[in-house]
Amino acid sequence: MRRGPENSFVFCCFPAQANFAPYFFDNGASSMNGNMALFSLSEDTPVGSHVYTLNGTDPEGDFVTYGISFESGSRNFFSIDPHFGNITLIEELDREREDEIEAIISISDGLNKVAEKVLILVTDANDEAPQFINTPYIILVPEDTPAGSSIFKVQAVDKDTGSGGSVTYFLQNLHTNKFAMDRHSGVLRIRAGATLDYEKSRTHFITVVAKDGGGKLRGDYVVFSATATITINVDDAQDMDPIFVGTPYYGYVYEDSHPGSEILTVVAVDGDRGKPNMVLYSLVNGSDEAFRINETTGGISVTVSPSQLKKEVYELRVQVSEVSSKETLAPQASTTVTIRVVDLNNHPPTFYGENGVQNMFELTMYEGPSEGEILRGLKITVNDSDQGANAKFNLRLVGAGGTFRVVPQTVLNEAQVTIIVENSAAIDFEKFKLLTFKLLAVEVNTPEKFSSTADIVIHLLDTNDNVPKFSSDYYIARIPENSPGGSNVVAVTAMDPDSGLWGEVKYSIYGTGAELFLIHPSTGIIYTQPWAALDAEVTSKYNFYVKAEDTEGKYSLAEVFVTVLDVNDHSPEFDENIQEKTMVLGTPVKIEATDHDAEEPNNIVDYSIMQAEPANVFDINESTGEIRLKAFVHSLDIIHNISKNRDRIWSVLVQAKDRGSPSFSTTAVLKIDILDETLNRGPMAAFLMQTKDNPMKAIGVLAGVIAIMVVITVFISTAMFWRNKKSNKILPVRRVIRKRPSPPSRSIRAEWLKFKRSHAGDKFAVKDELPNENHNNNSLMFAPPPTAPALPPPPITIPKISTTEWTVPTVSGSLTPKHTSKPMKQKALDRPVQSALVSELKKKFEKKAADNKPYV
Repeated sequence: MRRGPENSFVFCCFPAQANFAPYFFDNGASSMNGNMALFSLSEDTPVGSHVYTLNGTDPEGDFVTYGISFESGSRNFFSIDPHFGNITLIEELDREREDEIEAIISISDGLNKVAEKVLILVTDANDEAPQFINTPYIILVPEDTPAGSSIFKVQAVDKDTGSGGSVTYFLQNLHTNKFAMDRHSGVLRIRAGATLDYEKSRTHFITVVAKDGGGKLRGDYVVFSATATITINVDDAQDMDPIFVGTPYYGYVYEDSHPGSEILTVVAVDGDRGKPNMVLYSLVNGSDEAFRINETTGGISVTVSPSQLKKEVYELRVQVSEVSSKETLAPQASTTVTIRVVDLNNHPPTFYGENGVQNMFELTMYEGPSEGEILRGLKITVNDSDQGANAKFNLRLVGAGGTFRVVPQTVLNEAQVTIIVENSAAIDFEKFKLLTFKLLAVEVNTPEKFSSTADIVIHLLDTNDNVPKFSSDYYIARIPENSPGGSNVVAVTAMDPDSGLWGEVKYSIYGTGAELFLIHPSTGIIYTQPWAALDAEVTSKYNFYVKAEDTEGKYSLAEVFVTVLDVNDHSPEFDENIQEKTMVLGTPVKIEATDHDAEEPNNIVDYSIMQAEPANVFDINESTGEIRLKAFVHSLDIIHNISKNRDRIWSVLVQAKDRGSPSFSTTAVLKIDILDETLNRGPMAAFLMQTKDNPMKAIGVLAGVIAIMVVITVFISTAMFWRNKKSNKILPVRRVIRKRPSPPSRSIRAEWLKFKRSHAGDKFAVKDELPNENHNNNSLMFAPPPTAPALPPPPITIPKISTTEWTVPTVSGSLTPKHTSKPMKQKALDRPVQSALVSELKKKFEKKAADNKPYV
């Protein structure tokens, strides 16, 4: 059914010409514009939302305006745009508080205004959660309530409508409790098969959840729930038998107990703790009229004297019964009470020796017994005169520190005590000459814990169980090399903790380095042999072993390291070739001196010039020993101007001094031959100058050159021989050898080298080589290789080869030149291969000449 505005108001003015009032369009309930007929709005519509548009018209076509208002005292839920009619929600809606809104809408053309009252329905949204009522939930349930019984009902309401307002129930932790709930009605029941037990759990706490059916809220599907706790208190019921407390029960009747004395009290309570009944006690059997029980308190007492008790142990059966007001069989329970007749514990353990009671035992023994050895010298017995448990006690050693142990450790009445060695190393005479500890006996199961002690004193005797031990594994000593024989080097010390003769130590040394040393056998002082002369330059370190030995041959070793300290006892010594030196201008000469001391600074040598002639011409490097001319001396003329001596040999007094304390020095006179390098331009002169101070070098070079030339000559001669031997005909070679006249003497190419005139070799000169007339002698310069022999012209005459002397110049200032006197032919004989070839060729030439077949 279509619902229109409830009331309409029309304001009309009638001028001379009629003007009709404006009106709203009625577009129906499903339209969002018009006159708001049957308009509804969800309560979860957000504030500020455009919810509707008023729409109308004026018959005359005039411009219309819109308005909306509310009754006085009600909230203004909407605002409107007067020109366009757009209605906006400005207040939050809540269907549960107000489900209808009355509003007055209007339309006006400026002259006429039409107003209508409209009713806006607020529709429901699922915005409310269920709420439990009549909380808190606390109930009391008897423990004997049958399973499946309903015990409570919960209720929750949801103000929403539809599915959002329907509520269902369930329990949290469904599998851990004894209860179940109907999901629709909220009725709580005891789960089938479950029972309540007051004695096990007096209170149960369960949580119930109320959940709505869900619905839309601001476009989303939501479900709300609420929880409540149900406290279930279990009411106790009479369903339990009495229970004895403190079982099992034991009682003791002592020898001094009186008749009527209470031994012990049994206690029983009703098993139903909530509403307990009173209980009564009685003895069923086992008392033999010797015991009785108080029926209300449960106290058991002895009725006769302990001496009249026939048994040592009594087993009493005690029964307890509940006193119930109901006419039903009273619950009962029973238990056993054990009563033991015991002797009074009035005797402590007591130690006995061979002569009776004794509280001190002494023993004398050697140190270091084997482990497990029994101390047989101790005769100890222990006894407790009580009976039964009162006579049981334990034995242990106090203050023994694990050195000994006692057997047995538990005794009943009486036992023979044995003490056994547990730690042999602790029984050491050098540590303890007297061992004392206590033997303790203490009762085990008696309240009095009676005990007694006995002192054990052990006197130890020494044995030779220790090896002499040095104070160090090695000793380091230093001794100057100039120490006289018998000087002390180092003292070694070894200790033997044994007593008497076993503690006396004897020292000795041995080893490869011990020949120069002795040791005092008692004091351990090591000293040098009386004849020993230490020399650090020969041997600077010695090491050997020292042995410490007791009277039974037990010994230990230590190593001794002796360092011989160097003393400055050597003077520097110049080399043998210090007497003469040749100096070329611009080149230094070097002197060397050696100090045979072993260590620095004793063997470091410094050089200096003590005196020179002329003075102030030479400088010397104090470290290297190089002697140079001063910087201003750059020619021989300057030296000649300084000195009147026109010779070029000058004397220099040099000193070599070590850095030791005290210092030693050595002086030597050095003859220096100064040469100008411009005079030695030729290669031979240069070579001789270089080897002047080392003549063996020149001899070696010369011997090498001669050997090379001999090898070349032999090779060429052998090649020629084999070539001629293979040819079919050998023609004679005819050659006329003319003796050349002696050539005039040539000018000396280099000046004689000047040496010390007093020396064995005065001067050496480099001369031109003598002419080699036969051209078959080796010269200092390499000759061209020999060629095949030429044909000799007739007549056939072979002149004798003249013997010309030639000299081999030497280059050592210490060697005297020797003139050879052997002919050149004799030199050829030193080469047998070459001589044989020449002789063979000569014979062939003579034979051809005899046949008169000269070669033309």
